[in-house]
Amino acid sequence: MSQCLNITDHQFDAEVINSERPVLVDFWAPWCGPCKMIAPVLDQIAEHYGDKLKVVKINVDDNQEVPAKFGVRGIPTLMVFKDGENVETKVGAVQKSQLIQILDKHI
Repeated sequence: MSQCLNITDHQFDAEVINSERPVLVDFWAPWCGPCKMIAPVLDQIAEHYGDKLKVVKINVDDNQEVPAKFGVRGIPTLMVFKDGENVETKVGAVQKSQLIQILDKHI
């Protein structure tokens, strides 16, 4: 069973940029209501795609370097990375069906 992986600024390149498979990155914070709403959806997405996709979460309160580098202004911000490139960005809570449509384009 695949699960969301919590990462830091320092782990970002290794876990996301250098990943062999597409990565869904969730920029979030513990105080963010919509972030809490989509957390179970992200777990379901991780399970749904299994080894085809990696799902990582980065807490913007504890890690400010990467969110600043990618211009994250609001949270939750979801970014899809493929071959080290950000290929899609979605700001705000998205429904599971929407997320699957986005991810299916890149997997």
